[in-house]
Amino acid sequence: MLTIYLFLNRIHIIDKIIAGPLKNQEIYTKSEAVTGFPGLDTDTLKLLRIPFSYFLMPVFFFALSQVQAIDWVNAIICFLVLHLFIYPASNGYNSYMDQDESSIGGLENPPKPTRKLFFTSVIFDAVGLSLSLLLGYYFFFSVLAYILASRAYSYKGTRLKKHAIPGFLTVVFFQGAFTFWMVYHGVSKNTAELNNHTLLVLAACLFLISGVYPLTQVYQHEADKAAGDITISCILGVRGTFIFCAIMFAVANGLLYLYFSSAQKTGQFLLFQAFLFPVIVYFLQWFLKVLKDNKQASFKNTMRMNFIASTCMNLFFITLLILNTLR
Repeated sequence: MLTIYLFLNRIHIIDKIIAGPLKNQEIYTKSEAVTGFPGLDTDTLKLLRIPFSYFLMPVFFFALSQVQAIDWVNAIICFLVLHLFIYPASNGYNSYMDQDESSIGGLENPPKPTRKLFFTSVIFDAVGLSLSLLLGYYFFFSVLAYILASRAYSYKGTRLKKHAIPGFLTVVFFQGAFTFWMVYHGVSKNTAELNNHTLLVLAACLFLISGVYPLTQVYQHEADKAAGDITISCILGVRGTFIFCAIMFAVANGLLYLYFSSAQKTGQFLLFQAFLFPVIVYFLQWFLKVLKDNKQASFKNTMRMNFIASTCMNLFFITLLILNTLR
């Protein structure tokens, strides 16, 4: 009982410090209790955007596919920690701080965030951190670092989102290279080594996210400027964002060629190109539409791009995982 009291008291203190500027909001909404989870209503559940975790799965499956000896129990725990708790908590906290009134990733018409969303994001983080201890202290502190970086990106006091370059670098590093290494280390039965070959794939992951992330901001320029947030996509402009992402993706592709060829697995790289083909086709078609009309850089087209890219990459990395497991 004392532990529960201290935990709830800590949430109360955090609420005063972080959620204080927004404390006049209503805590409860009309849709409360619909979910059957105490304090979790349908609007809060929507703003956690759990399905949006699908777009972040490629890095997980890529890392898993490269592990020589997988601890499958740890792999399942790792997947649940990241995709069911940590990513949704990050989404919820970001929505709470942003107080979005226009389309956000995965939600065309987001409901109004309340303080309950803040409490829920803290609880999800606490559950995710608790489960991460099952994989050891290294994984625990890695997850904690990810959470802190996510909060620094969104929190009004630090708000890295307001600064294009620091915000961009934080996201692509932690969602790309950092997450790959965290998963790679956390699910391996053997000691993970950070050598030149591993650094190559970490760099590839960083550039892969760099080639995708700015596109998720391309339809939000007006909303971001109104909120005082200067994103990398705002600086690049609509067309510049497409060109920048194409360059980043080309660099990532080149690094992946070096990574696979140095391991005598050029065939796997060629297989990646086959899975990547639908992504390239849609990207080029979309870019040509945007060149004629900037309004084509819309929420719906962005989500379609995200879905196609994530699906193709998930399928490739799962295929790779199966091939490497059966070898």
